[in-house]
Amino acid sequence: MLGMLKTFRADEDGAVTVDWVVLTALVVGLGILVLAIIGEGTVALSEKISSQLSAQTIATY
Repeated sequence: MLGMLKTFRADEDGAVTVDWVVLTALVVGLGILVLAIIGEGTVALSEKISSQLSAQTIATY
C-alpha cells in the first residue's frame, strides 16, 4: 500500500492536463476580452459610417 502511494505521488501525468486546461481557459478568456473591447469600437464606428452615408445626397441628372 505504501508503494502505491509513493507511485501515485510521483506520477505527474495529470498535472500536465491541469496545466493545459488552465492555459486554454486563459487563452479563451483573453480572446473574449479582446472581442468585447474591439466590438464596442466597431459598433461606434459603424454607427458613424451609417449616419454619414444616410446624410449624403445622390445627384440625379
